[in-house]
Amino acid sequence: MARFSFGVGERLLALQQALRDETWRPGPYTHFTISEPKQRLISAAPFADRVVHHALCSVIEPRFEASFIPWSYANRVGKGTHRAVDRVQALARRHRWVLRLDVVKHFPSLDHAILRDLLWRRVPEPGLRRIIDLILDSGAGIHDNAPDGPLLPGDDLLALCRPRGLPIGNLTSQFWSNVFMDPLDKFVLRGLCCGAYVRYVDDLALFGDDRAQLLDWRDRVIDFLAQRLRLRVHAGSAQVQACAAGIPWLGFVVSPTCRRVKSRKVVEATRHLVQRHAAWRCGDLAFSAFDASVQGWINHVRYADTWGLRRHVLQRLPLERRSPASRQAPLSAAAL
Repeated sequence: MARFSFGVGERLLALQQALRDETWRPGPYTHFTISEPKQRLISAAPFADRVVHHALCSVIEPRFEASFIPWSYANRVGKGTHRAVDRVQALARRHRWVLRLDVVKHFPSLDHAILRDLLWRRVPEPGLRRIIDLILDSGAGIHDNAPDGPLLPGDDLLALCRPRGLPIGNLTSQFWSNVFMDPLDKFVLRGLCCGAYVRYVDDLALFGDDRAQLLDWRDRVIDFLAQRLRLRVHAGSAQVQACAAGIPWLGFVVSPTCRRVKSRKVVEATRHLVQRHAAWRCGDLAFSAFDASVQGWINHVRYADTWGLRRHVLQRLPLERRSPASRQAPLSAAAL
């Protein structure tokens, strides 16, 4: 970003001209793997390419946003994780049962032909289609190790070679995921007549008071995902459960009366903060960077019932100074 910002005017003009001349091509990705909460391959595009991604989304996203349902919370202005948790708890207070579903290898499984069909309905301009094609093709081979998609009636073995997968890390991938899943959202609301619904990327929750009906909806959603979108769900977790038992959702366990942070998330966060604290005390990390980690964690978990948890974790991070040069202001009591 710093390199691009140096002489940003000239760089933007050159990028604009390349797009106009149709000479722009995506650059190579930088790949790295994260393992929390589960292992994922992240693909970071060059910064100039990310400028193009943002420019493209600013043009086409409003065309789709107006038709998205209000209960899809990922990667949308005014939505987000915590509002999705609020929605789940509000529905848990009104219904007895919940059906949770999540898609197997969501981003690696998104079928390019289906995605293009959905995008072309609102993107008729040849120039925009060309840029979309270039971005889609730039991710070829990234998810070659992903499991094969489902074989449907009428498929032959060539169906296994269908281009699929979006790089995790692109803004376009996040937006196109919502475009791809929008037919499912409409099916749940209109086909199943289920208004008590929440989706965050590939995590789905349907609420009701009739357990048998939710089980029927489970089968119909699984069939829709396979037949229409060529996606599979984790069968083991596709169960109907009582809302009062607590609903695992986006790192929290949400019940009608309280919210808790998942134990695994507490362990991961504590390990990370202890490591950052040790690095600060040794002088390998600026206090501002350590403080940012603490404040970020506090801001996340404060959306659950975590007063005791915050006190327990932060007591393990004493702010004694090793030398006068390392003195910094302590964390305020208000941070708790």
